[in-house]
Amino acid sequence: MIEFKLEGEYIPLIQLLKATNLVETGGHAQIVVTEGLVKYNGKVDTRKRLKVKSGDVVEFDNNKILVK
Repeated sequence: MIEFKLEGEYIPLIQLLKATNLVETGGHAQIVVTEGLVKYNGKVDTRKRLKVKSGDVVEFDNNKILVK
C-alpha cells in the first residue's frame, strides 16, 4: 500500500496518480480513469476531476493509495 501525505484540502485524482508514479503523464492518467480502471473507495469512478481527500483509498493496477 502506498501512503500519500496530502498537503492541503484535496488533490485531483489525476494528479494523485502522477504524484505516486503509477502513471507517467496526465494524459495517461485521464485515459485509465475514463476507461474505468481506477477505484475510489472501493467503487469504479470515472470522474477525472474527482477531489481525493484525507482518508480516501484509490486503487489502480494492483496498487492501493491511502491518502492521509
